[in-house]
Amino acid sequence: MSLSQDARTVLGLINLNSKVHRRLGGALSVHGLGVSELLVLIALREAPSRTMRRVDLAERVGLTASGITRLLNPLEKVGLVEKTQGARDARVSLVALSAGGQRMLEDVEVAVNDTAKSLLAPLDRRRQRELNGLTQALS
Repeated sequence: MSLSQDARTVLGLINLNSKVHRRLGGALSVHGLGVSELLVLIALREAPSRTMRRVDLAERVGLTASGITRLLNPLEKVGLVEKTQGARDARVSLVALSAGGQRMLEDVEVAVNDTAKSLLAPLDRRRQRELNGLTQALS
């Protein structure tokens, strides 16, 4: 079997994702966070009013509805997020970044930045910008 260039590129992206996930996960673990939890907190911080519908949050971070529920429950227990109901429709489940979640993001910022710098060290700034553009185009 001969893999196409497209297939080789996709497999390379999968391998790179594993490496990034492993390294960033290790840096976050000392703070009691995983990569998925970090993505949730960042998505909430960037959302208007720091609040999102649960279904939109799941879509944003690439999880299923049940996956986001399993991830949010422990985050709520430790005070990093708050669950609320929609003001106009009580059936709508909202998630908000709490003050504790904002503090956690501030605490992990150095670890995230240092890990990113280390992972991207083989690339000069121009190539890092190109990589950023490519990942944005594929996301």
